[in-house]
Amino acid sequence: MPSETLSVVVTRRLPEPVERRMQELFDVRLREDDAPMTREDLAAAMQEADVLVPVITDRIDAGLIGQAGERLKLIANYGAGVDHIDVETARQRGILVSNTPGVLTDDTADMTMALMLSVTRRLPEGLAAMQSGDWRGWSPTAFLGGRIAGRRLGILGMGRIGQAVAHRAAAFGMQVHYHNRRRLRPEIEEETGATYWESLDQMVARMDVLSINCPHTPSTFHLMNARRLRLMKPEAVIVNTSRGEVIDENALTRMLRAGEIAGAGLDVYERGAEINPRLRELPNVVLLPHMGSATREARVEMGEKVIINIKTFEDGHRPPDQVVPAML
Repeated sequence: MPSETLSVVVTRRLPEPVERRMQELFDVRLREDDAPMTREDLAAAMQEADVLVPVITDRIDAGLIGQAGERLKLIANYGAGVDHIDVETARQRGILVSNTPGVLTDDTADMTMALMLSVTRRLPEGLAAMQSGDWRGWSPTAFLGGRIAGRRLGILGMGRIGQAVAHRAAAFGMQVHYHNRRRLRPEIEEETGATYWESLDQMVARMDVLSINCPHTPSTFHLMNARRLRLMKPEAVIVNTSRGEVIDENALTRMLRAGEIAGAGLDVYERGAEINPRLRELPNVVLLPHMGSATREARVEMGEKVIINIKTFEDGHRPPDQVVPAML
């Protein structure tokens, strides 16, 4: 790259310390409001910038990448997941892609446990009763939930976040099980106290709680499809803080409505913000607006990783968090 300051375009508002540091280091164009860029805005930005900083709601597909200008050499994603970016097409065009792994682990694992407790202990129903003024005092049979200690937790995807969930669940007295495309090393299994299941079907059929912690890839799309959801015990609970596309949301909604699955805690959805309206109506479902990484600490650390990736690239080196198709 030439020595002049890089032209950087950011697609959404970022935490103030991140935006301030970007202004100090780069020729950066920030958003004045937090509205998502239109496809036309994204195309224009990719035609004029050296570096694009998108977020997960920006779909950077082959068509957009094909319109990119000659200057665009790095897509420095603000977030760990890159399923919204056509990494292969970017590579073919000589455009590097980077992400921000590792900084969301603890916050997402915390939210996974929060959703488990919210569903099993019926927290939203208690909150609604208090907010409506309907609560008339303690009763021996009111708002009875279930204890999570002693329950079997199945973790689908045993990467950083899955392992962090395992540690937390063990502290709550849960029995931890997992399915992963590759079995963990024995020392990690021992450290997490997790039991490996080669067959996802067999694990799903025996769990009391199922936590989705795998990324969205072509091989994980609808991994929890209607057939596999029907394997779950009627008293089981499913929690997803990973990617909505991993679950067939319509099939899940039907089974929750029919009482074939006891409950669900969801932070992500198959069609982004377009949530199945029937899902919203169910009392045995806790829905959150993609809050898994929503801590000030995580969002600033994500920005710091973006800056390091851009600065390393500007200095003529490979971004430390470069993503290549073979990783996906």
